[in-house]
Amino acid sequence: MDETYQDYLNRVAKLTRSASYHTQLHNLQPSPKFKEGKAVAFPGYTVNSPTWAQDDYPANQAFYQHLQTLQEQLLGEINTEMIIPVPPESFHLTIADLIWEETYRDAVVRDENFDEKLRDRIANSFQQYEQQYQTPHPVQLQILGFTLRPRTLSVALLPKSEEAYQKLLHLRRTIYQNSDLIALGIEQQYPYTAHITLGYFGSIPEHLDRDRIAKTLDRLNDAELDRDPDLLTLQQAELHKFSDMTHYYREANFPVVKL
Repeated sequence: MDETYQDYLNRVAKLTRSASYHTQLHNLQPSPKFKEGKAVAFPGYTVNSPTWAQDDYPANQAFYQHLQTLQEQLLGEINTEMIIPVPPESFHLTIADLIWEETYRDAVVRDENFDEKLRDRIANSFQQYEQQYQTPHPVQLQILGFTLRPRTLSVALLPKSEEAYQKLLHLRRTIYQNSDLIALGIEQQYPYTAHITLGYFGSIPEHLDRDRIAKTLDRLNDAELDRDPDLLTLQQAELHKFSDMTHYYREANFPVVKL
């Protein structure tokens, strides 16, 4: 399921092109994770970067401020009832989705120690990663362009080097190939696409001007190419819990791994 760096670039770059926008704009659906513009309960776990509110690396502030500006531009040009914005303070890069909603609810009903087991087994995966990368070196990524999925609007990210890309893949492998985690129902479900979600789709207008939206995304992508990119620097990955798609948090005993 893992790709080479070049294959990743080729695949994700296509997602930021006008042809992909026109296709996806015919597949939009309201996200069930929101109701009347408000986030609904959607509990689970993920491994991701610190959220903007939790990120204490000074160089990342410019990246997130620019991301907020892009979100505001989109909301100013696309029907705001159509896009439910993610609170900027919760912006983050997901590295590995773990478990969510009904699967998670069922797991904690079946096993009252599920949360503790998941935490400990993620810690074990982090230790396996550290055995290969004993000298931490931050991973940097830049914005490649906007991407549409049926229920979300995001920016896709490109690791700045093949080494950075391989480090992210290796961390994912130590998670998804951990037999003890697999026993908890954790599994990889799709190839990795580094992205940060800017918004979820709410009500979809009956007469959606798809051409205008595609042209807006194309124009904003072109503007990105004309500027020096702000870089997102990942110094560590963390286990996070979420109660809905706007609230990610971690407790003191949640494992962390230096990249």
